[in-house]
Amino acid sequence: MFNYIVWNVNPEIFHIGSFSVRWYGLLFALGFLVGQRIILHIFRKEGLPDDWVDTLTLYMVLATVVGARVGHYVFYEYPMFFANPWKWFKEMLLPPYAGLASHGAMVGIITGLYLFARSKKINFFWISDRIVITVALAGCFIRLGNLMNSEIVGKVTDIPWAFIFLNNTEFSQEPRHPAQLYEAISCLILCVALYSIWNRYKTSLPQGILTGLFMVVVFVLRFVYEFYKENQVTFEDQMTYNLGQILSIPAVLFGLLGIWWAIRRRETRIFTNEASAAQARQEFSKPK
Repeated sequence: MFNYIVWNVNPEIFHIGSFSVRWYGLLFALGFLVGQRIILHIFRKEGLPDDWVDTLTLYMVLATVVGARVGHYVFYEYPMFFANPWKWFKEMLLPPYAGLASHGAMVGIITGLYLFARSKKINFFWISDRIVITVALAGCFIRLGNLMNSEIVGKVTDIPWAFIFLNNTEFSQEPRHPAQLYEAISCLILCVALYSIWNRYKTSLPQGILTGLFMVVVFVLRFVYEFYKENQVTFEDQMTYNLGQILSIPAVLFGLLGIWWAIRRRETRIFTNEASAAQARQEFSKPK
């Protein structure tokens, strides 16, 4: 008989009246704050102005939240849209923002990065290769937030490190895979790996290679981890592969295409000071 891990953490850190601070919100914010420091370090090392970091952070916060929220309702709540479109729009736009979809967040991030790159006249894949380092770290923080919320739980298992989620009332309180930890640890390892590759090979690394690598690793693992997780919505119970797995397939293909494109073009750039950054921006702005 194993001594399973009994998980009974209060998702709320403290509250004052109706206002509460929750672990998920704190970890979500920390993902952006720590990521901002990493990007600042990268920009300084490659000669880009510090004030770009604040602008990029704003783009990423808005793109992530909007993309994740809209993605959740488009991918997981579409039956509500056909039944009651007004309720669908109202719940999507108004708090509490309980549903966020990582695939929607990825679409939002890609869109935000495109708009940022266009506004600054820099190459999209140059900036995306840097930002995926912080996105991987943010993924780690968010999955830890899911753990603190006792949500996105795994399937029943008898492994010795199984968790019993006492605060989860959606599923039976039996020993389950800590699927949130699997993804959190994977994202942390990926963040360290991507940063190490960038730090060592940034002068010779083809643009787009880190972006493609991130997409392939994250969504291949997402596809695999879904086998160990309970379905998030009831309509997935009738499906061979759940929605998270189906949406991961085009993401993996996009990543593989990005790696092929990067290796084929072998286009490399590095900013070493403001002069080189300005020269690069001028070059990027030229018609192709």
